[in-house]
Amino acid sequence: MKILVCVKQVPDTTEVKIDPVKGTLIREGVPSIMNPDDANAIEEALRIKDKYPDTKITVVSMGPPAAELVLYECMGMGADDAYLITDRAFGGSDTWATSNVIAEAIKYLGTFDIIFAGRQAIDGDTAQVGPQIAEKLGIPQITYVQKVEIEGDKLVVERNLENGYEVLEATTPIMLTAIKELNEPRLMNMRAIHKGFHEAGIKQITNAELKIEPDMAGLKASPTNVKKTFTPELIVKGTRIEGNPKDAAKELVRQLKLNHII
Repeated sequence: MKILVCVKQVPDTTEVKIDPVKGTLIREGVPSIMNPDDANAIEEALRIKDKYPDTKITVVSMGPPAAELVLYECMGMGADDAYLITDRAFGGSDTWATSNVIAEAIKYLGTFDIIFAGRQAIDGDTAQVGPQIAEKLGIPQITYVQKVEIEGDKLVVERNLENGYEVLEATTPIMLTAIKELNEPRLMNMRAIHKGFHEAGIKQITNAELKIEPDMAGLKASPTNVKKTFTPELIVKGTRIEGNPKDAAKELVRQLKLNHII
């Protein structure tokens, strides 16, 4: 089985700064991490490999050269190959343009049975790129995945809903987007870290290979732009309950019930 996992490097902060001209994130000086949902995606791919050792896991990420770090992390967890999709022509891409680039990169790499992605990235919260990639590859998709089982030649997948979950059966190839309830990501191990840094390494895919037209990638090709991002001011209104402890406790319980907290 061949599995591809899409991961993203995101800023590890709730206070992001925006370039006033481009409307894009300013990442300089901000520590970066692997997007949390993407960690669940790579973990699920690794769990499949644990059960089916002949599985090959390829990881891709689109971003600047510094995004190699998140790919090395994936290698340290146990991925077999890693590719950084990077080119100045791709800079400033929105979700539509990003999915164009990643879909073309996947086609360039070959065919895969399962493509995993995180549900959404914490720096954008759009949950659009995974489904858009599936559409551009012409394959089915299941989003908000909280459980995956392989039964013969089919997948049995639990898809999380607001008030429960649904069980779906699917065949490959397919795109699955992961949520945190899917699993608990493992830590890196020394053997895999050594292999990633000294044997496999990170390969790059640029527009020299993909040959994407200017109207399909980059800032100018993006139909959406970030105009403003900010951390909302937290306003907490408290209530002080006066009186003796017994009466205060009764009043507290009454107010909690009134507000449907208990």
